[in-house]
Amino acid sequence: MITDPQGTVLALFLIFCRIGGCVMAMPGFSSARIPMQIRLFMAAALSLAILPVLWDTVYPTVHTSSATYIGFIFSELLIGLMYGMLARLYTLGLQFAASIIGMMIGYSQPGAADIFEDAPESSLSGFITFAGMMILFMMDFHHIVFRALVDSYTAMPFGGVMQMRATLISFTDTLSSTTYIMLRLCSPFLIYGLMFNVAIGFINKLAPQMPVYFISAPYLLLGGLFLFYFSVAALVSQFGQSFASVFIGR
Repeated sequence: MITDPQGTVLALFLIFCRIGGCVMAMPGFSSARIPMQIRLFMAAALSLAILPVLWDTVYPTVHTSSATYIGFIFSELLIGLMYGMLARLYTLGLQFAASIIGMMIGYSQPGAADIFEDAPESSLSGFITFAGMMILFMMDFHHIVFRALVDSYTAMPFGGVMQMRATLISFTDTLSSTTYIMLRLCSPFLIYGLMFNVAIGFINKLAPQMPVYFISAPYLLLGGLFLFYFSVAALVSQFGQSFASVFIGR
């Protein structure tokens, strides 16, 4: 039996603020293709599930003044958004790598509809992004994020002030690690594009009267797609395996 319904609801809402802020920015869950009602109900269900675990941490703070409670709401929203954005930055790095791959192999197809968002992107970039997100869900990346979110009540105690310096360090470390990993994943295509364009440049010097660009474009695309066929499995696999090391390290 609930002895303090008002305090229980206030404690649940504070947990919902942190969980909802994370769901609002998490990759996959924050997609424009998912209705807002589903995201709302999912965040509410997660908040109800972890309320007993965090009861002793959250409930004693709900008896403060209303002004302090409003401050708690904004603080919890910011913390949840930070954890969601850390995971989202990693998936945005895959889109960055996919754009590099398309540019280096000469895949200059006009932009089409994005699978997750409303922004236009090429079909190659959409295929890589969708494959990467599918691998992340298969490896239960959301469990890692939600576990870190529960542990954040120890790293960032409830009711305290959000440490902006530590937050900025987490963002910069995530960006640095993500950029390094994505450049490593697309490095075969960078080397391929560089070597192919250097070779075409030498050919153009030997025969300047030939329209080298129009002749070389099909061969550049053919070789790039051939390389992509043999490397896409390793690319997506390493992308999924590196998520835990980047996110948990923060």
